[in-house]
Amino acid sequence: MKSDFRFSNLLGTVYRQGNLLFSSDGTKLLSPVGNRVSCFDLINNKSFTFEYEHRKNIVRIALNKQQTLLLSVDEDGRAILVNFVSRTVLHHFNFKGKVQDLQFSPDGHYFAIATTKFIQVWKTPNMTEDRQFSPFIRHRIYSGHYNDVLSINWSNDSRFFITTSKDMTSKIFSLQSEEKNVAMTLAGHRDYVIKAFFNETQEIIYTISKDGALFTWEYTEKPSTEEDDDEDEDSDSDDDDENKPTKPMSWRITAKNFFHSDAKVRSATFHAKTNLLVVGFTNGEFRLYELPEFNMIQQLSMGQNSIDTCEINSTGEWLAFGSSKLGQLLVYEWASETYILKQQGHFDSINSLVYSPDGSRIVTASDDGKIKIWDINSGFCLYTFQEHNSSITDIKFSKKGNVLFSCSLDGTIRAWDLIRYRNFKTFTATNRIQFNCIAIDPSGEILVAGSQDSFEIFIWSIQTGQLLDSLNGHEGPISCLDFGVENSSVLVSSSWDKTIRIWNIFGRSATVEPIELKSDALSLTIRPDCKEVAVSTLDGYITVFDVESGNQIHLIDGKRDILSGRYLEDRFTSKNSTRSKYFNTISYSNDGLTLIGGGNNNSICMYDISNEVLLKRFTVSQNLQLNGTQEFLNSNRMIDGGEGGTLDLIDEAGEASDLEDRLDSTIPGSKRGDPSLRNIRPEIRVSSIQFSPTSTTSFAAGSTEGLLIYSIDNYILFDPFDLDVDVNNESILESLQEKEYLVALIMAFRLNETYLIERVYESIPYNDIKLIVNDLPIIYVSKLLNFISDVINSDNVGSKKSNNSGDQHFEFNLLWVKIILEIHGQFINLNKFEFQSSLKKIQRFLSKIGKDIILLNKRNNYLLEYLTVARDLKGEEEGDDEEGIIEDVEEDDDEEMEVDGEEDVEADEELGGWFGSQVKSSNGIVFSVSDEEDEDEDEDDEKVVFEEDDDEEEEEDDDHDDDEDEDN
Repeated sequence: MKSDFRFSNLLGTVYRQGNLLFSSDGTKLLSPVGNRVSCFDLINNKSFTFEYEHRKNIVRIALNKQQTLLLSVDEDGRAILVNFVSRTVLHHFNFKGKVQDLQFSPDGHYFAIATTKFIQVWKTPNMTEDRQFSPFIRHRIYSGHYNDVLSINWSNDSRFFITTSKDMTSKIFSLQSEEKNVAMTLAGHRDYVIKAFFNETQEIIYTISKDGALFTWEYTEKPSTEEDDDEDEDSDSDDDDENKPTKPMSWRITAKNFFHSDAKVRSATFHAKTNLLVVGFTNGEFRLYELPEFNMIQQLSMGQNSIDTCEINSTGEWLAFGSSKLGQLLVYEWASETYILKQQGHFDSINSLVYSPDGSRIVTASDDGKIKIWDINSGFCLYTFQEHNSSITDIKFSKKGNVLFSCSLDGTIRAWDLIRYRNFKTFTATNRIQFNCIAIDPSGEILVAGSQDSFEIFIWSIQTGQLLDSLNGHEGPISCLDFGVENSSVLVSSSWDKTIRIWNIFGRSATVEPIELKSDALSLTIRPDCKEVAVSTLDGYITVFDVESGNQIHLIDGKRDILSGRYLEDRFTSKNSTRSKYFNTISYSNDGLTLIGGGNNNSICMYDISNEVLLKRFTVSQNLQLNGTQEFLNSNRMIDGGEGGTLDLIDEAGEASDLEDRLDSTIPGSKRGDPSLRNIRPEIRVSSIQFSPTSTTSFAAGSTEGLLIYSIDNYILFDPFDLDVDVNNESILESLQEKEYLVALIMAFRLNETYLIERVYESIPYNDIKLIVNDLPIIYVSKLLNFISDVINSDNVGSKKSNNSGDQHFEFNLLWVKIILEIHGQFINLNKFEFQSSLKKIQRFLSKIGKDIILLNKRNNYLLEYLTVARDLKGEEEGDDEEGIIEDVEEDDDEEMEVDGEEDVEADEELGGWFGSQVKSSNGIVFSVSDEEDEDEDEDDEKVVFEEDDDEEEEEDDDHDDDEDEDN
């Protein structure tokens, strides 16, 4: 069992707070999800989450125009610079203050940040410059505002930028120090200036205030006074027209427009090429305007909560909106009025998760009463069920995966049809009981459920929906139920009465002997072969019992392996904490050799059951805004030596400058049912965990941060030559002469010249193919396979005349295909749609070659039969003497050898000279024609006949020679 699992993806959370960001090509959307960043590929319908973490929630993200550097800043001003292509962290930096806005310049050479009343401009790290001790070099600090700066916007030529502030003004600054006279203040608004934008010609500026006012500023002449007019008249009378003095120019308001909405403006964005303005309001409404005419194009509503951020892509077609209240993310195409993406995560903690039987989907249930179905490959939510009226406590799949069962605190168990996506049956008990666990019989006939209100186990018939029976015996609340996968009659139950019971519900006797535990049972799981059952107890132990005998087999002590973390009110370190030193959820792997567990702590522990040792411990989150993530005690934050608490517990919301920030509508101390931010600090915990049912290479954990996916095979599509400017024909040929085949092949793919790719491809020695394919980046696997499929199905591939064709070197081409499938087969299997066309081409080529081999064997058989008959007839001629016979035989042998030699040459030419090596290849290659099974059988039969005919021919030659010797 491998233990090198790594974080793969984050589901269940699509947006938390901060700004959304489109890539420069407009096909990818970046969204902050807590202390991580998720990327949604809107074209390929996929998403991934960067592996790195901040210590607090992210407030601003920025991406340079070249799409190589991603900069994210958290609430404390700590920034992380990431290579966006390879997803690796390059540098950590602290701006030592809260960052209100962060923007890269259009040319990518600088980036500006807004901290309090100042604007800092920094140089973007660059490889071409001399190496510096610090990657971040500050260019200049700009000041002039009297309150916090809210936004920064660059001009198209990267020479100027305009800022907005809470002091109801906007300011224009120049990046170059010699243009100081450009600096100017734009005043006139009566509320906070939210955003300011340049138009495409940079001759018009639009400013938007919080109260819904839009001002249009133009660079025009200053209005002249009477004295100025008199001076102008005198100068006109004295001087010629050519020597007239130029009038002073300045930015002035030329138009005022108002949105006339009852709500405040929360966010805005502007697309300069199309003059499209998008405005989001606090009531969930967003509008589209065409400037400078101020014509409203559309007016729609996203919900009842505030739109915290809005963004438009480079083409001006797609609009992205984010609402942090409920974690909503929306991508809207305004021209066709359709939704490209509409996602919303759970706004409460995840209580349970379960994999579908095929391992392609994960279903999560939450305290918000909703059930969400997530696609693992894409990372998107497929459907949401919300018929439950209270918190959902447990969910289970049927054996075939078409039906999902869920139990809730509302006293119902519901069955969901995952084909029509509807609730088709509801199960209830005789009394109103809050169910907390369910189990489904593998045959799909029986449903059992347990509760903390009653000590009984209820049994229903799934087909009729009737309550059949109840199992009595436990003396405490039922904590967990589970059926065996292979043996459908075995039901295992655990309870707070410090016992577990193994029931045979289809047997005659319902009485069972309890298995005693040392503490309350919290969770249990059955090994897939139904021979062992593992139980997690309140004292921190995981005990493994034999199902048949009931004897204890293994005992794992988890207290020493769990990192419980410290809370803000704790006055001790996490090492001395005894809180949550147990596992609330455990799960077996498919092979039954590994056990994984999690609980109300910051740890996920993986154990080797046979040796009872810890294989690996995973840290759930490093977000310090969650209770239980800190390890050490910070005495600098203590008040009065620790007796008065910590500074982090002081609520500073009442001192906020904005009224909506001071208002607190949350329920004091609430943990459930309130969709808004709670005024109690969230706690880090793992509520449910499970291995994938189809493989042992991934598992999922439902935590406070969302649905975490861990896997072993985490493929990153990284192109190492994507940013290299030295990719040209000369460098490719030079690398090829130096026998750097991998570098030459990658550069040829980057240049995308087919004849160069073919030249490099044919120059790679046979012995180096496996090494080249093994080191080839994943992103080039599809390109290489497409190239090979085109080569073997065409005569002239490149733009220049090609010597490589489908019939020539077909063993060399198929060796490439064989090695690619051996090394990258799992990746190809996960991305079947991408490789479908190339695999079909290869399949068609194999079918064609198989038919050609069959026809060639048949022709060889006919020729051999003809030669054999002709030789026998010649040998039986009468009237020949012994010498004549000998001479005739020798001549016939020579002619026969010449004919056979000519036939062999024809066969070699027809198969491209590779027929003999292909039949007798020691590389283990099998040519399979997958169009019809009969063709495979015929091909094998023909091959056998071909070999038998050769043997018969040799035997007949030997017999003929013996006859000649006897005659002589």
